Amino acid sequence: MQEDNGVGKGLIVGFLTGTIVGSIIALLYAPKTGKELRGDLRNKSGDFFEDAENYIEQAKGRANELINDGKKKSEKLVSDAKEKVDALLEEAEKILKEAKEKTVSSLDTSKSKIEKETDKLKSAIKAGVDTYKSTKESA
Repeated sequence: MQEDNGVGKGLIVGFLTGTIVGSIIALLYAPKTGKELRGDLRNKSGDFFEDAENYIEQAKGRANELINDGKKKSEKLVSDAKEKVDALLEEAEKILKEAKEKTVSSLDTSKSKIEKETDKLKSAIKAGVDTYKSTKESA
């Protein structure tokens, strides 16, 4: 983009310089009186300033276009980034939910196994106590 500006500026400067030099040479070789020559110089300088004003207006318009294009592109980039972030957050929430569900399921399974083993141990202890009592009573 900077290269485009450099080329454009060089082109405009060359155009304006060529216009000035060409006008001066044309005026110098034209067989006119000093008064006519000064009048022509005034007219040509007026034309030159008018061309310069037109160039400035075009440059302002182009600058505004570039600024608007830049704003649109940056808004698009921000919008795309927001969409990607939202998608990533959604995926992270889904993974977290699945992990919680698996943890709860695993805890429930473990709790059930511990309760079964506790019941077996209680039954074994009770059987041992009953056997001990029956052996003590028979002795």
